[in-house]
Amino acid sequence: MPGNIRRPEYVGKPMPTPYTGPEVQTPETVELMRTAGRIAARAMAEAAKAIAPGVTTDELDRIAHDYMCDHGAYPSTLGYRGFPKSLCSSVNEVICHGIPDSTVLKDGDIINLDVTAYIGGVHGDNNATYLVGDVDDESRLLVERTRESLDRAIKAVKPGRQINIIGRVIESYAKRFGYGVVRDFTGHGINTSFHSGLIVPHYDSPHATTVIQPGMTFTIEPMLTLGTHEYDMWDDGWTVVTKDRRRTAQFEHTLVVTDSGAEILTLP
Repeated sequence: MPGNIRRPEYVGKPMPTPYTGPEVQTPETVELMRTAGRIAARAMAEAAKAIAPGVTTDELDRIAHDYMCDHGAYPSTLGYRGFPKSLCSSVNEVICHGIPDSTVLKDGDIINLDVTAYIGGVHGDNNATYLVGDVDDESRLLVERTRESLDRAIKAVKPGRQINIIGRVIESYAKRFGYGVVRDFTGHGINTSFHSGLIVPHYDSPHATTVIQPGMTFTIEPMLTLGTHEYDMWDDGWTVVTKDRRRTAQFEHTLVVTDSGAEILTLP
């Protein structure tokens, strides 16, 4: 990392300092998050251009890392609770938090890239699932419908509604196709903190009663599966895979709540 790039406070520590600030952010913080979100989106897009059979996930990590550094941003995942890389790369049955390595992408794979940038003291977080070469129809439809579930959830965000409207919309749409909806990994509040403590479930949770307010900033990031929503975790303590090893897809944006709905902050 270039020495002039500001690091998040958690780098070099076992865990971040718990966030104690508000979920509603000032216009100044939101403007900084637009910058962070734009860099994260563009870094992900640059890495995605290289997705092809024969490319390693380490190479995708290098591309996103270099893009963020070149634009004055720190890759938020690098050093977060000890995570060793600058993005998460989750292939096929990996639900989330896959660690880039020497894995070579194959024709027919699907891969999720999860990129977060830290600049100006705030984070912008996004992810998307991409097709590698010629992908079977079942997997392609899973990817398309997971993206659609995120779009529908974003449209459901309105001030005054409880945050469980997000999971209700995602789960009801996913059930049409018999997909599993991952429950234990959720969207989250984000601002000066990578994960503020606000939880955004992607299923209809009766406990998600937080009322949505203008100025709140959080992610929505549904993870849908072809089979069960249950999972196993690898010994690395990060990589989460479907218990039945069937495929899974995910999409994510960082949002700010407006007076009439939600604005996406992670647009390239």
